[in-house]
Amino acid sequence: MALVEVKVPDIGDFDEVAVIELLVKVGDNVKAEQSLITVESDKASMEIPSSTAGVVKELRVKLGDKVKQGSVVLMVEASGEAVAAAPASVPAVAAASAPVSAAPVAVPAASAPAACGPIEVHVPDIGDFKDVAVIEIFVKPGDAIKMEQSLITVESDKAAMEIPSSAAGVLKELKVKIGDKVNIGDLLAILEGTVVSAATSAPVAAAVSAAAPAAVSAPVATTAIAAPAHNPGASTLGLPHASPSVRKFARELGVPLEEVKGNGPKGRITQDDVQAFTKAVMAGATQTKAQAAKAPAGGDGAALGLIPWPKVDFAKFGPIERKEMGRIKKISGANLLRNAIMIPAVTNHDDADITELEAFRVSTNKENEKSGVKVTMLAFLIKACVAALKKYPEFNSSLDGDSLVYKNYWHIGFAADTPNGLMVPVIRDADKKGILQISQEMGELAKKARDGKLSPAEMTGATFTISSLGGIGGKYFTPIINAPEVAILGVCKSTHEPVWDGKQFVPRLMLPLSLTWDHRVIDGAAAARFNAYLGQILGDFRRVLL
Repeated sequence: MALVEVKVPDIGDFDEVAVIELLVKVGDNVKAEQSLITVESDKASMEIPSSTAGVVKELRVKLGDKVKQGSVVLMVEASGEAVAAAPASVPAVAAASAPVSAAPVAVPAASAPAACGPIEVHVPDIGDFKDVAVIEIFVKPGDAIKMEQSLITVESDKAAMEIPSSAAGVLKELKVKIGDKVNIGDLLAILEGTVVSAATSAPVAAAVSAAAPAAVSAPVATTAIAAPAHNPGASTLGLPHASPSVRKFARELGVPLEEVKGNGPKGRITQDDVQAFTKAVMAGATQTKAQAAKAPAGGDGAALGLIPWPKVDFAKFGPIERKEMGRIKKISGANLLRNAIMIPAVTNHDDADITELEAFRVSTNKENEKSGVKVTMLAFLIKACVAALKKYPEFNSSLDGDSLVYKNYWHIGFAADTPNGLMVPVIRDADKKGILQISQEMGELAKKARDGKLSPAEMTGATFTISSLGGIGGKYFTPIINAPEVAILGVCKSTHEPVWDGKQFVPRLMLPLSLTWDHRVIDGAAAARFNAYLGQILGDFRRVLL
């Protein structure tokens, strides 16, 4: 088999365009006309297709390289099939700077749709989830199915997602039923599909797919596509900034692309962004707008066999103002309700003498004033909690059926108050970090939380959580456990109180502690010991070294 150079075809009046995406790697099998790279000028982005089929032997470009017509993109070991000619001048355009007119391209008349063979529809990649349950079926044999039409709803233990059809046709056979468990690649349905003349469909789809997410099903006379250039902050007529292949990938997963945050160049949405969004939805870390719209406001208790939630016309009693709850409050509210109902929680209250520790904290901040890192009492609490968790490892565990999973890592979540609601960033490997490093990370994560820029990865994986009301006030409270953790520490404002030292009352700075624990895993004696030990550490921080 011969090595074939795949070159950049005629892409119009563009010179030295930048490579912004590599869609294949060495060793991949590529088909003729399969997209290889995405290039971008200051006015448009487009995918460069392969002129032949075969195996990629060498990539001749990398991200950031400048290419032009005739530049070698990669070397392919041809498969022996006829080499297909690359599209001459109609690359898939993702965005152009201004309306551009061009001479109409004549399109041959379409032949009538013809029946084709059976088409299999499989479960697409929905993230790292196994055996998700089918909870809804939207179609039945004989139904006419459109591309991307929802077929079923699957549900993990944290979220539900609709699975769309990857093809259009008539549903001949449904391979799943309510209650079935499915995984990536499982056969869902068999369709009897229809096709149209390739002469009409291929070039139109190639030109239009980048500019409009909807599929083109009728032959039209096509001209150069006019669409706004991607300009962060400016209107893009509702079109997210993404390449045609990413749009197709999002459609296959049923992902609303306009809700995905792009992390590519100039805010471009990449395939990794789509995958991360899908996994976040399935993990319950985020919701699509459609999911949020379906969620019952406040919950009516019907699922628990409770009487209906009272329906009241509040306007009868006086003026009212209605405001929609924020997305974060909706998501966290559902989790809190589940945790409060499902976990048999008990709370122990105690006080810790932090007089010397507070004096040390103040002196530390004075010594490190120039560093810009401010040490808070919460940083000491995180370190103290790690020491207590190591001494009492059941507090650093999780229930998994009838088993208890003990974690040999110590990731501490801390509740952060933001304008959009409560968020819980996580300090990872807190046992390996000093007070100054923990303080710095806390500051960075808290700022991200306030700015709404925390990623799902920065809010997951905690083994224990601290909810601190800081200097706001209060004495004790009952925090709700953040499942699948088995305990949470609530901390209120410290106050000076008279404490008997055996001879007299002396003023001491006392910190109120509220430890909530899962009674299925922890008993009262263990909780009392944990709180007492935590108080000892805070009273004499040298114990952390023991």
